[in-house]
Amino acid sequence: MRSLKEISVFEHQRLLIGENGFKYSHLEALLRLNEFHNGKYFEPIAKGLKFKQYVGVIQVDGLSIEIHPKADKNDPDRKWKGVLLKMLQSCGKLKAQSAGPAHVNKQHLNLLEVYFEMFLGELEDLIRKGFVKKYRKRTANQKALRGKLEFAGHLQRNLIHKERFYTTHEVYDPEHLLHQILLKALDIVDQFSMGSRLSDVCKRILFSFPEIERRSISVSKLESITLNRKTRAYENALQLAILIIKNHSPDISHGQERMLSLLFDMNQLWEEYILKSLHRDTRGTGIKVNGQESKPFWRYNYLKPDIVIRKGGKTFIIDTKWKQPHNGTPSVSDLRQMYAYCRFWNADKALLLYPGKHVEKSFNPYRTDDFFEVTESITRVNHQCKMGFVSVFKTESDELDPEIGKRVLELLEID
Repeated sequence: MRSLKEISVFEHQRLLIGENGFKYSHLEALLRLNEFHNGKYFEPIAKGLKFKQYVGVIQVDGLSIEIHPKADKNDPDRKWKGVLLKMLQSCGKLKAQSAGPAHVNKQHLNLLEVYFEMFLGELEDLIRKGFVKKYRKRTANQKALRGKLEFAGHLQRNLIHKERFYTTHEVYDPEHLLHQILLKALDIVDQFSMGSRLSDVCKRILFSFPEIERRSISVSKLESITLNRKTRAYENALQLAILIIKNHSPDISHGQERMLSLLFDMNQLWEEYILKSLHRDTRGTGIKVNGQESKPFWRYNYLKPDIVIRKGGKTFIIDTKWKQPHNGTPSVSDLRQMYAYCRFWNADKALLLYPGKHVEKSFNPYRTDDFFEVTESITRVNHQCKMGFVSVFKTESDELDPEIGKRVLELLEID
């Protein structure tokens, strides 16, 4: 991939035709990709596009575009590439054994190369262990009578060749769905790594791969995979293969551009990262942390706060926001949403959690005394809400803060 033209941008940044080799053909391909995914990746603008909250990498027609996270505008010089990889690893999106610190710290690799290298490493490991074979039924012409003779097919094909038999019989070989999925992903990696150091690795693995038929792989087939004790070693390789296949976009390229995208929603990643950190930092403390609890709201609509924390009979709500609040204040819609969470969960405190350097904020109560009558059946709770900021980084460092969960609990002022 080193032969590709590379562009590095940040989320919510604009990219115009003519900048850093960005061509009209690239724009057309990206807009088709965006349309294929219901417009969630980019916002079309005059002679270009504006990126949204999705980060990762897109490779199209000789161009590689890396999109880095940048929610904290006061920290423009952070080395986000390595941090993004570590966040993905922490959230379980880099589950392969080869996704160790040595890989995460390779700043010269883009996200696709990291996933490609991990996938190839998993395949090399499977080759060393030996590929699993399975029984399957095979119908073909044989020189000896094996299995069940297919009379109609036999008469049609062997009217002249009396020495042959058209039969259906069982064979024990590596021709099965797991290997077809791995081969499909390997072909994609080979196609997108031409001219890079990974190209030779692909060729070597393809040479060692069992001879199986190349078939189209549908989403339903990918979702139908089941593993057993014998095939458990395939789990990591299959996870990476499915990710690669699902993010390959031949349907929208019309045979003209080669396109592969690997993009992650930073809103979702930020929520998952905070939740994982809280789970880790509250072990043995008596604090219970749950993600994505839901309660019915109106008809088929549900309320679903990002994180619910309970301790000592008290409930706390956290809603993560991967953005910077406008003019340093939360939106009215966010405050209303937090109030609804407080009412339905009978929560004492609610926290709107943003990324960024710490800014001292205090809890403020919702003013409800003038609007709600207190009855014996209602437990009066003084619902409070505040904004909180927590940095992904350690102080004066480009490393992830290993105690970010504890800092979130400090913002909640949990005794």
